[in-house]
Amino acid sequence: MDRATGKRDTDGTPGKRDAEAVSRFVERFASELTEAGMQRMASRVFAALLADDDASMTSAELSLALQISPAAVSGAVNYLTQVSMVGREREPGSRRDRYRLHNEIWYTTFTSRDRVLTRWEQTLKDGVGALGEHTPAGARLAETAAFFEFMQGELAAMMDRWREHRKTLDLPAADGPASA
Repeated sequence: MDRATGKRDTDGTPGKRDAEAVSRFVERFASELTEAGMQRMASRVFAALLADDDASMTSAELSLALQISPAAVSGAVNYLTQVSMVGREREPGSRRDRYRLHNEIWYTTFTSRDRVLTRWEQTLKDGVGALGEHTPAGARLAETAAFFEFMQGELAAMMDRWREHRKTLDLPAADGPASA
């Protein structure tokens, strides 16, 4: 049983992992996410879920594992849900919610960013019309819109290539332990 989360290791044997090493990983990866612009508490919650075999924890488990308040967990989960990185589900027969990473989390996250880029691109194009395409600000907006349009095309093609490449990798299933 993991003291931090109250969960058993995947194969049911206690003590299989070094809890301190896992905690260091969670904090280090969370720090990297924070430096990249994600909210600090959301980074910590996301990293904890990423490091969990089930990719799923309750608010109480997250509070215990990260030594944070339930309110901090709630705020972080609200943010992660809003940006489509985490889903909320009800435990069967319980009133407690579990917070779970989406399957193919990185694919899903980058794909959802595509919708954001589409909105930004359209808004920028509208801005070009308002400012005039031959003004310095209009030209700057036009270039930015063209950049986002380019990024969208590249992102879609890259995601297709990733799906094909993923099939060639000998990776264990992310939703459970690798079969022996």
